[in-house]
Amino acid sequence: MRVTMTVNGEQASADDVWEGESLLFVLRERLALPGSKNACEQGECGSCTVLLDDVPVCACLVAAGQAAGREVVTVEGLAGTQDPDGLNPVQQAFLDAGAVQCGFCTPGLIMQAHWFLRQSVPRRTAGLPADPDIREALAGNLCRCTGYEKILDAVRLAAARMAGDGA
Repeated sequence: MRVTMTVNGEQASADDVWEGESLLFVLRERLALPGSKNACEQGECGSCTVLLDDVPVCACLVAAGQAAGREVVTVEGLAGTQDPDGLNPVQQAFLDAGAVQCGFCTPGLIMQAHWFLRQSVPRRTAGLPADPDIREALAGNLCRCTGYEKILDAVRLAAARMAGDGA
């Protein structure tokens, strides 16, 4: 079957997709978007997190056909969304805070953090999101390299920048 969807703001199609093929496989292998990582293939690690109609999902658990006619945003699609010449604030914060080690979990963490901050920043009246809230938001994303402190630092830094603190 042919699957057509909007990926990172552009129309994309994949031909000869079989019913059991995952969105992750289509993104990585058919559409040449390798940012989402293939790790557990069971929705346990979060490395393949993408936004499907602005909701974070594990792309390994979504059948490609379920994405037909829908909007998909990958980590590649975040670059330039707020700064046409650069990275998304969450991507930049991960680099600046040293939250990237091997990089395998990073795309999923960035997508989840991006979604979380977009949901929480407008509702927040003062201050940064609390660490328990950040931890809960990122609970579905596993990292084997860090102690998560740099990741928390990155999310706090991104939140401050998105709130206009310019940190």
